[in-house]
Amino acid sequence: MQNQSFVTEFILLGLSQNPKVQKILFFVFLFVYIATIGGNTLIVVTIISSPALRGSPMYFFLAFLSFLDACFSSTFTPKMTMDSLYERKTISFEGCMMQLFAEHLFSGAELIVLTAMAYDRYVAICKPLHYSSIMNHRICGILIGVAWAGGFLHSMIQIFFLFQLPFCGPNVIDHFLCDLHPLLELACTDTHILGFFAVANSGFFCIITFSLLLVSYGIILFSLRTHSSEGRRKALSTCGSHITVVVLFFVPCMYVYSRPPSTFSSDKMLAVVYAILIPLFNPLIYTFRNKEVKNAMRKVWKTLMVVSDGK
Repeated sequence: MQNQSFVTEFILLGLSQNPKVQKILFFVFLFVYIATIGGNTLIVVTIISSPALRGSPMYFFLAFLSFLDACFSSTFTPKMTMDSLYERKTISFEGCMMQLFAEHLFSGAELIVLTAMAYDRYVAICKPLHYSSIMNHRICGILIGVAWAGGFLHSMIQIFFLFQLPFCGPNVIDHFLCDLHPLLELACTDTHILGFFAVANSGFFCIITFSLLLVSYGIILFSLRTHSSEGRRKALSTCGSHITVVVLFFVPCMYVYSRPPSTFSSDKMLAVVYAILIPLFNPLIYTFRNKEVKNAMRKVWKTLMVVSDGK
């Protein structure tokens, strides 16, 4: 099927049409974006500048996850923030496709990184004597490469499906971003079959990955019975952070993409959770009870203060 799109831009309705509410949203989105980029950048800088953390696979993956969160947030939040200042919110056809591509590239990579982090914790807790030989630098590099390749392949499949569809009529999207369900509803053709494959690409991806993560964390928790009380406490603290992030990320993903193509009013609020709040919460969740990261952050902050005083 050839793409016969005559639509050059889409109109986004956003979260609200009320000018007063939009002004409030502008300041909220601006604050959240600054906090998200600042928090995730701080984690990346802290881990890179700390030799003790930099050499640990767990923190290596955490730094990459923070980088992905910053990129994922940058896909939506700056435009959402600026759009809240305007009554008419538009995005070009090409811009919409690029936003959709970036969304699934970074989210797909993040799914695989979260799986790699779960595998890292499994090896560390269940096979501690073989941890350094299994989770070496080569394996960590390969897993990061797999994350990029998996995210890229997943995103290309989504874009391929959408480029098969003609957009020749309505161009109003009742959302604040370009996403699969709203775009499928605007296509000037029957989208049931293509919609099923496009949604299955994301839905099955989420379900399979989430199931693997649940099994791995179940094995980890089961194996903790043989550990000392101090070992259990430390492992549960680390795994608790991972499980919290996994649940926050996967539950909205599965709800949105694991159902037949349709748009619900709740989709906007769920999009706020996974597109804006989760990239903000991830650095807080991972560092809130992690003494090593907090101590390393203090050292980085003291170094910055010394450098600034020296100038």
